[in-house]
Amino acid sequence: MPKVAVLLAGCGFQDGAEIQEAVITLLELDRAGAEVQFFAPDIQQEHVINHLDGTVSSYRERSVIEEAARIVRGDIVPLTDAKASDFDALIMPGGFGVAKNLCSFAFDGASCAVDGEVERFILDMYRAGKPIGAICISPALVARVLGADDISVTVTIGNDKKTAQAIRDCGAVHVDCHVDAIVIDEKNNIISTPAYMYSTTTPSRVEQGIGKLVKAVLERIK
Repeated sequence: MPKVAVLLAGCGFQDGAEIQEAVITLLELDRAGAEVQFFAPDIQQEHVINHLDGTVSSYRERSVIEEAARIVRGDIVPLTDAKASDFDALIMPGGFGVAKNLCSFAFDGASCAVDGEVERFILDMYRAGKPIGAICISPALVARVLGADDISVTVTIGNDKKTAQAIRDCGAVHVDCHVDAIVIDEKNNIISTPAYMYSTTTPSRVEQGIGKLVKAVLERIK
């Protein structure tokens, strides 16, 4: 039974993990018979957003791991406990929390800082030859982490020109891609899909893309 680590960035697409992407990822992995362990860094969110009106709260604070625990019924572990040797693959759903909490890509683009534990685990998985699946905005995180290590990866976030250029500025290659498709970097063992980077898409099309990503990730487990 393959064992897959899934990294979450909180709860809620505007300031944490994209909930539908996280749930679809879990469903597809479960259908494939994979064992799943969720992780999140034990840090505070960059900020808290009211998802009804999009306003930023100036007084609330939330924990990334406590918020992510809402999605996975509490079955989540601090990222400090994640060891590449324990897993066959890594998958990262999106949500703006990836670009705000796991790194500062939302604010600083290609020059963004990355949380130390996030960087460590991605690099450890990559160096161990384990496949990495990146959904929605997560390919930008992969591009930044590996680009800083002089590794040029090929990824997609769909067809958003500004974000694609920022990914290129990280040293990566960006390929435009439909929401229900994937891009595979065979050399670097990276699989990506746009998901809700297409904000006007539907859950069924997002599911198609994530389903293809999960299948491709599991096929590449050695």
